[in-house]
Amino acid sequence: MIQAPKGTKDCLPQDSYKFQYIETIMRKHAALAGYREIRTPVFEHTELFLRGVGDTTDIVQKEMYTFLDKGGRSITLKPEGTAGAVRALIEGKLYAQAQPVKMYYINNPIFRYENPQHGRLREHHQFGLECFGAKEASADAEIISVLLHMLEEIGLDNLTVSINSIGCPVCRPKYHENLKEYLRENIEHLCINCKERFDKNPLRVLDCKIDSCKRLVKDAPVILDSLCEDCSTHFEQLKKLLVIAKVKFQINSRIVRGLDYYTKTVFEIIMHGHREGLALCGGGRYDGLVEQLDGPSLSGVGFGIGIERILMELENRGIDLPEPELFQIFVANIDKSSFAAAFELTLKLRESGFKAECDHVGRNLRAQFKYANKLGAGIMVIVGGEELERGNVKIRDMQSGSELELPVENAINKIMQMLKG
Repeated sequence: MIQAPKGTKDCLPQDSYKFQYIETIMRKHAALAGYREIRTPVFEHTELFLRGVGDTTDIVQKEMYTFLDKGGRSITLKPEGTAGAVRALIEGKLYAQAQPVKMYYINNPIFRYENPQHGRLREHHQFGLECFGAKEASADAEIISVLLHMLEEIGLDNLTVSINSIGCPVCRPKYHENLKEYLRENIEHLCINCKERFDKNPLRVLDCKIDSCKRLVKDAPVILDSLCEDCSTHFEQLKKLLVIAKVKFQINSRIVRGLDYYTKTVFEIIMHGHREGLALCGGGRYDGLVEQLDGPSLSGVGFGIGIERILMELENRGIDLPEPELFQIFVANIDKSSFAAAFELTLKLRESGFKAECDHVGRNLRAQFKYANKLGAGIMVIVGGEELERGNVKIRDMQSGSELELPVENAINKIMQMLKG
């Protein structure tokens, strides 16, 4: 039997409403803050991610789906959303617009070749905000606030924000040297990956999940002690603005995030309860990324969150999302001779804005009643027999069982009255 590829998952019709419910809330909160949707290709030139994401990251080294197309060009399926958004910003000359340029992506397919496990898929879908041209900490505080309000409306409360600053090209090199000096004494105790990171990007050692590395960096120098005046001022302003926004936050000097393009602010949304301390999502500032990809000098800040990750956390908390009404009305035909009239009435009801259905498989009237109940239709319209010869139909309230007969041309107005209650 042909099966879905490993690490992918179908979203079946009976479950798609969950995605739609979440996406509706996401769009609403993005729009309230002035963010507009951007849609970028599902694949890009590999060079974009090598230069943008960074060749020292796990994503580039281990997780990208990269292949040669028929023209011999190296193509990569999108492993994250920001690099593509920056490429579109530059190519579309959006930097020439009034700043900041605010954009969001939604239902954005992301591909990473990693070992599939609970909560991790090789294809998942992300929502993200990207803000370009706003260098002030207010932009950082804004996206964190938008994210928390969005998650709260979806049903995920009791979340905490962990924040850190990882400096900038001015102050980070000095910290790198301090960190390398500390790590050099115990370099033999680092894992294989961190030994490779030691020279290329020692900051990533702080993010390692291997126990031996976690123990080793416990007493490592803190980057917050090495910030330049600009980064320190920015971080202090962020903290003040988060207090104004009534965002609960804590400082975690070990957050560095897994992508090389971050500067200054990095943050994670932390869960509590039985998933204490785990990050639901994260983001931060990337002030040099646009320029790094041959665009103008333009600051940036944003985040990405997996929609499947949100659904999993809702399930863990036992939270059910409201299931939409599939059909309001079922139009039944008494026999084959009355099906055309039932079909015509169904179409008229839909044109009037009602969710209406009729029988497409040749059920008898009794079976149509059962099917209408299964669909959850609140009203049943019965077409055929002597009533139809008189130009009438029967309308049945499925909850009370009451019926009335009236002319076909009056049926839609009556149904409207019944649905309004």
